[in-house]
Parts: sequence; C-alpha cells; structure tokens
Amino acid sequence: MALIKGHRFPVEFGEAFPRGLVMVGEIEPDLEYQSQEDRARGKEQRQRVDEVSGLRQWKATVTDPDEAKAKRASFEVIFTAEVQPAPLPDEVLPGMRPIELVGVTASPKVMGQGEFKYLGYEYRATGVKAPNGAPRPPASAGRGQGEAKQGEQKAG
Repeated sequence: MALIKGHRFPVEFGEAFPRGLVMVGEIEPDLEYQSQEDRARGKEQRQRVDEVSGLRQWKATVTDPDEAKAKRASFEVIFTAEVQPAPLPDEVLPGMRPIELVGVTASPKVMGQGEFKYLGYEYRATGVKAPNGAPRPPASAGRGQGEAKQGEQKAG
C-alpha cells in the first residue's frame, strides 16, 4: 500500500519535541494570498481551510529549544480548528510562552532553497495547552530587588 502525497503521520508531542516548544507571538488566522489588484479592489481576504478536515487554519511561530541549528529552530505550526486556539497567558518573556501541542501530525516536506535543500516536516495540531509538569517561575522572577508584583506585599 502506497502513501498518498501529503499524508500526515500522527506524532506524540514528547517524541517530536522532547524539550517542549516556546510560542513566539500569538496564534493568528492563516490567510490566503491576496494580490495587489485584489487589495486595490477592496476584496476581502479569506482564511485558509484545511483540505483534509474542512476546518479553518490558524498559524503560530514556535521555537524548538532542542534544535541545534538556529535557522531550523523557529518554524510555523498550523492549527486546524473551527475557533481560534487560545494558549494560557503564562509568558516567560514578553510575547513568549511555553506550550504543548494537542493532536500533532507531521508531514515530510522539502525545505530550503537552491542547493541548500533538506528534508523537514510540516507540523499541524488541533489545539494547544500548558506544558505538563512545566516549572512555573517564582513570583519574584525577573523583578529587581525591592519590587513587588502587583497584588503582592513585600516581605519585611
């Protein structure tokens, strides 16, 4: 039995990303390309729809701390869901939060340009959640000495 082009292999999150992922920015709609002419005419931009599931596509940029090559560490993950997935607001730095993908699939894909092509993967997920067992930073992390977090009192 041959595999169909674009086959999506189910993958366990921990196998694909042993050290987890960090999402940079927000999850946004994955919009179709719009030409200059269409923009000038005021044509409304459409959100992509997944050809397999029929659900809307969303995208987010993530970074894999386990990747040794800097150019390959950050990539986009495509989410397929009718409503926009929303990660928990636990930012470790402004605009950066550790996440765990739910319903992960991987599709082999040729990446790179010219003579610098390599085999990579396009990752898709159905949702996102907070990482299991992720250590939470202490309440005082990232604050200067003597500063108290809003709603906290400085110890004595």
